[in-house]
Amino acid sequence: MQKVKITYKGQVTIPKKIRHALAIKEGDSVIFSVEGDHAVVMPIKKTALVDFYGSLPATKPFPGSEAVRKEVHDKIAKRFQKEVKE
Repeated sequence: MQKVKITYKGQVTIPKKIRHALAIKEGDSVIFSVEGDHAVVMPIKKTALVDFYGSLPATKPFPGSEAVRKEVHDKIAKRFQKEVKE
């Protein structure tokens, strides 16, 4: 346990040992919560999109980038046409 001071803006510096233990680095975000009479700090872990690869089963093969672009274009055009008619 380490003691830190709160600045006049309500800010605190998380001690290096705690940052290291929680793997917190500059630019990371944390969540503060209150449990009874004390505060809890939890780091928000960023997950790269590539880390999700394979987490969902593929129901059909990837059609290719051009096919995906065409489908997105068609759906946006259809939505736009619907909005113009209204």
